[in-house]
Amino acid sequence: MSGRPPHRGLQALAYVIATVVSLLFLYPYWWMLVSAFRPTRAIMSDPLRLWPERFDLSIFTEIGRVGGVELWVYVWNSLLITSLSTLLSVVITSLGAYALVRRPDLPGFRLLRYGFLVTIMYPYMLLVIPVYLVMFKLGLLGSYAGIILFLALGPIQFFLFEQFFRATPGEVIEAGIIDGANELQVLFRIVLPMAAPITATVALITFLLNWSQWFPILVISRSPDTYTLPVALLSMNSELGSNFQGIMALAVLTTLPVAVLFLLAQKRVMEGMASGAVKG
Repeated sequence: MSGRPPHRGLQALAYVIATVVSLLFLYPYWWMLVSAFRPTRAIMSDPLRLWPERFDLSIFTEIGRVGGVELWVYVWNSLLITSLSTLLSVVITSLGAYALVRRPDLPGFRLLRYGFLVTIMYPYMLLVIPVYLVMFKLGLLGSYAGIILFLALGPIQFFLFEQFFRATPGEVIEAGIIDGANELQVLFRIVLPMAAPITATVALITFLLNWSQWFPILVISRSPDTYTLPVALLSMNSELGSNFQGIMALAVLTTLPVAVLFLLAQKRVMEGMASGAVKG
C-alpha cells in the first residue's frame, strides 16, 4: 500500500549506515586535529591513534614564524583578501547579472554569459600564463589589489544571481521605475532586498571558495608577505620538512574557520542554492 511509513527497522538501519558513512568522512579531519597535538615521532610510531597522548600547544609557538613571515600575517591576509574579494564579488556579479537580465540585447552581453560558462569548465592550472600577463600589464603583480580583483570574479555567483533576477516579477521593477527610481536604485532598494537569501548564499559560497584558493594567489604574489594561510601551508611544507605535527597544526588553523562557518551556515547555503535552482 503506497503512502505507508517505512518500517522502523529499515529507518534504524538507514540511520546507522548514514552515521558510519559520516564518521568515515570525518575521520581524516579528526586525524589531522589529533596529529596537531602529537609529536612527529608519536605520529610515525602509532599513526592510527584516535586521541593524543597529551595536549601540547607548543607547536603553535613553533610555527609562529614560517618562511620568514609571522603567522599572524598569513591570518590577516586570509581575512583581508577573502572578505574584500567576497564583498566585491557580490557587488560585481549582482550588477552584471542584473544588467544581463534587463538588457540581454546589448552588444557582447550574450558573449559575456558564454564566457562565464567557459570559465566554470576551464581548469585553473591553464590560467597561469594569462593571469600572470594580465596582472603584469596592469601593474598588479605582488599586490593585494590584483589578488582581490581576480578572486572577485565568480561565474557560479553570477549564475545564481541571474537565475533569481530572471524570476523576479517585471511588474515590481516597472513600478519602481514609474516611481522615479533609476536602474541602480531599483537594484539596490527593491530587487536585492527581495534576493536576500540568494545574496547571503552568494556571499557565503564566495567566502568559502576564496578562503581555500591558493593557485591564483601563488601566481600573482611576488613574496610571502601577500600569502594567505592555504598558500603558506602549501609552500612551507618543504620548510617544515618531516615535522608532521607542524604541518597538521598549520592545516588545522587553515581549515577550522571555514569548517565552523559552513557548519553554522550550511542550512542557509542549501536553501539559497535550492531557491536559485527552482526559480531558474
